[in-house]
Amino acid sequence: MTTGSGTAVTVIARLKAAPGKEAAVREQALALVGPTLGEAGCLSYRPYEDPVEPGSWIVVEEWTDRDAFEAHLKSPHLAAALAAGPDLLSGPPEETVLVRASR
Repeated sequence: MTTGSGTAVTVIARLKAAPGKEAAVREQALALVGPTLGEAGCLSYRPYEDPVEPGSWIVVEEWTDRDAFEAHLKSPHLAAALAAGPDLLSGPPEETVLVRASR
């Protein structure tokens, strides 16, 4: 399914800190909030830390459309975070892109 202009998307990203890297992942996750909220098409960007499993995160993002989300993937601040990922995360982030169900 492709979603261009006009179809809002919600993105669920899951990530897990590598052992001993929990604080660095937390710092990076929170540092992305401001720049991401400033991007065109970003409706919300909320990182959540699992209180039961430290170092496990879910980031819920809402974008005006898929194009805005794709532009976010090319942003300098996200590129820097993704480049640091192999050193900080136990594996690559998992993303699910969703659209609201309607009739």
